[in-house]
Amino acid sequence: MTRPRIAERIASARLQRKQQGRERQRRVVTRRDGVKVEIGGRWLVNFAGNDYLGLSQHFAVVDALQSTAAREGVGSGASHLVSGHHAAHESLEKEMADWLGAPRALLFGSGYLANLAVMQALLEEEDVCVQDRLNHACLIDGARLSGCRLRRYPHLDPEGALRQLRATPDGAAMLATDGVFSMDGDIAPLRELSLVAKVQQALLHVDDAHGVGVIGPEGRGTLADAGVGYEGVVHLATLGKALGGYGAVVLGSEEIISHLVETARPYIFTTALPAAQAAASLAAVRLARREHWRREKLTTLVAHFRQRAQFRGLELLPSTTPIQPLLCGGDQRAVAMSAALETQGYWVPSIRPPTVPEGRARLRVTLSSLHNTGEVDALIDALCWARDTASGNGPGAAVA
Repeated sequence: MTRPRIAERIASARLQRKQQGRERQRRVVTRRDGVKVEIGGRWLVNFAGNDYLGLSQHFAVVDALQSTAAREGVGSGASHLVSGHHAAHESLEKEMADWLGAPRALLFGSGYLANLAVMQALLEEEDVCVQDRLNHACLIDGARLSGCRLRRYPHLDPEGALRQLRATPDGAAMLATDGVFSMDGDIAPLRELSLVAKVQQALLHVDDAHGVGVIGPEGRGTLADAGVGYEGVVHLATLGKALGGYGAVVLGSEEIISHLVETARPYIFTTALPAAQAAASLAAVRLARREHWRREKLTTLVAHFRQRAQFRGLELLPSTTPIQPLLCGGDQRAVAMSAALETQGYWVPSIRPPTVPEGRARLRVTLSSLHNTGEVDALIDALCWARDTASGNGPGAAVA
């Protein structure tokens, strides 16, 4: 037997990505100042991030990070169950639970880890996890790593979810969905999905990474926006998007959270977040709860962007969130348009398969409350110029 060589496999896969125009590269940001970033010695207006409320550089958030690090150091030193659980972690969990109206919250190092933890701890081999076809990769990976049966339903289709659950009646069931879909910007029909889950005796798991802080009453996310409570529901909120920090929180019943603490491998076997980072996130949560103008301004900017873009004939997907995808069709055209925008001083990444389906390459515009209408109007002009001038063989640009 001739064993395949990993090095040869890597070379073949890399060549294929190059031929398809799907190579990926990191861009080095040397400085940030509000919505502007310096890359390669040039300042660009950033329409590529997820800092929706503009909290990542807020002086109160930065001060909380610095002052706590000065007192407590830069690392937690251990996992939560050994000696790494700090008062700052406890305060952040309680604040998140209070804000989002959940019985209890549990802090994780990232949203990816949190989703792996939920599914690994709650699902077994004979169980089934039914998911929206456009769910984030960590939800898919979580189901696969749990060993359960994974079934997919058409995007935003509660009846499709119901059919899949009915087709797999054996074992426990979980119905999992993004709250806001990160590449399309649309919102899951959670009221209908919650009814499907209840009828089928399935646990509903909502990854609200792009919803909490932005969507719903007081920014409490897509669950609150849909009027869905926490009975039979697990809710994930990330701290690295609208809240501008790092990490994630899983919210749910006392029983589920206690079970995760004692059994979830991505929680038990990893070092706790630095206390300073938890303190910074706590400051950000309090700002998000108090400063409603940030969400109001963001909502106004989103509506303004969509109105101007549609007037200029730009092909947007139907999104009312800060994620505003502009369809480009072919991969090369998306790359060329992104590169053209950069020459005009704007950072808007091209998104291509496998991040999005084949034939659905796009520019992913994201808005922040730190942007102003002048910057949005100028971006619209640049997008129209890029659309009209970019060819299918344009130069490379930042991609995902």
